[in-house]
Amino acid sequence: MKEVYDFLKKCDVYYLATVDGDQPRVRPFGTIDIFEDKLYIQTGKCKDVSHQLQANPKAELCAFADGVWLRVAGKLVRDDRREPKAHMLDAYPSLQKMYSPDDDNTEVLYFEDAVATFSSFTAAPRTIKL
Repeated sequence: MKEVYDFLKKCDVYYLATVDGDQPRVRPFGTIDIFEDKLYIQTGKCKDVSHQLQANPKAELCAFADGVWLRVAGKLVRDDRREPKAHMLDAYPSLQKMYSPDDDNTEVLYFEDAVATFSSFTAAPRTIKL
């Protein structure tokens, strides 16, 4: 999991895909955190992405750096506890202007039953179960 986290941190931006009815939706994300041995992302509950994930928690992210791309596919599970929210916001102080671990909008989600796949044109794909 640390390798997946380190790769996503190096990329700065990854793209998260969700489903909105029968329409795929993709948007850039930048938050990634490890808390209690789980890989977390962060968003706001008022955003469309949050509503989409509550309706269908299956998601996939994709990132690219140095000729290698990473896909992480799984289910994103909301964690409403204060501790993972605070941990995430401590890792991203710039978000503290918009989010708080104590507001009703901050949302952190962790990957469950996820598989990370590293791929390139020069090596066979390699998978890691999260």
